[in-house]
Amino acid sequence: MAKHDTMPETMSENDVVDLLLAQHARIQKLFDEVERASGEQLAESFTHLVRLLAVHETAEEEIVHPYARLRLDGGDAVVDDRLQEENRAKQLLMKMDRAGVEATDFMENLAALRAMVTAHAHNEERHEFTQLRAHTSQIERRGLAVGVKAAEALAPTHPHPGTEGAVKNVLVGTPIAMMDRARDVIRQAMGKQP
Repeated sequence: MAKHDTMPETMSENDVVDLLLAQHARIQKLFDEVERASGEQLAESFTHLVRLLAVHETAEEEIVHPYARLRLDGGDAVVDDRLQEENRAKQLLMKMDRAGVEATDFMENLAALRAMVTAHAHNEERHEFTQLRAHTSQIERRGLAVGVKAAEALAPTHPHPGTEGAVKNVLVGTPIAMMDRARDVIRQAMGKQP
């Protein structure tokens, strides 16, 4: 059975930037896991990766990017660039999800997805996260972390015993369906209307 990282390691992060950086590191570990897996473990590991990517990107779109647009110098341009990167990765992720892990080009597409996600994370860290730290207070970043944590609680990469059914019921279907469910949870946590 594949060993999955657990989510609680970032649940203690109170700064949204630290939380997102920890998620970036965990996403890279999950890519490693998928690359090493085979058979049933491959499908399971890929599902965990898809869940975390869906929740992570949705949290950024709903919480971080809107705030960055308002607070960063050139925020609209910074966010628009990140959204273009995310869109390309989402399109490939959807294609991979439809084709399944049995597809002959799965590993090739996985390598392309990893390259896209890694470049996107690097750009976020360099262009968005550094400015967020410089232009926001610790209290603001803690407030932003609340919604990210709410979303993160949805998609444990290794559910606690007895919660597997609940997690499967919440995060099943296409990556887009997962993102929609995560968006609803984030908006509820942030006091917004779904």
